[in-house]
Amino acid sequence: MRLPLLIGLLLGAIALLLCLIASVAYGAADISLDTVFAALTNFDGSANHLIILTARLPRSLVAILVGAALAVAGAIMQGITRNPLADPAILGIEAGASLAVVATTFLFGSSSVNTYIGFAFMGAGLAAIAVYWLASLGRGGLTPLNLTIVGAVLTALFYSLTIGILIISQRTLDEIRFWLAGSIAGIDFSMLIQVLPYISIGLVMAFALSRQITVLNLGEDVAQGLGQSTVWIKAIAGVSVVLLAGSSVAIAGPIGFVGLVVPHIVRFIVGVDYRWILPYAAIVGAILLLLADLSSRVLLAPRELPVGVMTAIVGAPFFLYLARSKVKR
Repeated sequence: MRLPLLIGLLLGAIALLLCLIASVAYGAADISLDTVFAALTNFDGSANHLIILTARLPRSLVAILVGAALAVAGAIMQGITRNPLADPAILGIEAGASLAVVATTFLFGSSSVNTYIGFAFMGAGLAAIAVYWLASLGRGGLTPLNLTIVGAVLTALFYSLTIGILIISQRTLDEIRFWLAGSIAGIDFSMLIQVLPYISIGLVMAFALSRQITVLNLGEDVAQGLGQSTVWIKAIAGVSVVLLAGSSVAIAGPIGFVGLVVPHIVRFIVGVDYRWILPYAAIVGAILLLLADLSSRVLLAPRELPVGVMTAIVGAPFFLYLARSKVKR
């Protein structure tokens, strides 16, 4: 079983590399593969080389990072809550981070990515605490249904507050309009470098907890019977989710459904062992967001759609299917 899964990871990495090459080569202006490789190995300052190195390559690398981060965050949330509908977007974490970023822009104007990251972490963390606390007060305690309902309500509340800020502040709307729909357009290497440490730490924490999350997914009583400190595992996992989701929102806006769809696809392939689910989720999430971003650039070229629109087109029907088939069981 281990060898086929290792081969699957290798094939996934190859598919990711091919998607990266396609993302760099294709767009409003198609560029030959020879030109792509020449820009990477012998930059000459031409228009096509500038497009590749200053626009498409950093944008594609951010798509890989954000896709991997959101997919792993969703997998962790589904594992520790045993809720098939858990996802940073659905449970209000992305909405909380978005509200914090919009409020920061409203109060202080445009800021650096690092500033946005700090406030996004705060918003995501407070949203996560609020969702878990309010869900635990419901009938039956912290059930998957209670989490989903509370998450949906708080998501609506946070987005309503966000829209309220945008209505009263045209300046704020002008500054973050495209970002708010979920977009990685205009990303450069400096922004990539600013967000890389936070996503890297979040991924390392997640992978380090993979064995414990597998056991916790079997039930809290089982985990405690095997000597696990479930409170600490959930707390560390929560920090990882906040790092991953907060960083993603700060640099790319609220991109929904990646964290919902990818873990279910991955579990169908590898089973329930999170030592395999998390690395597979990182690769599949990166591929999904790369393809979504490529589609957003070529479907209406030379104009483009925010990548968040593309993920919603795929993810919304999948969410309805899951809500119908799993929550009612």
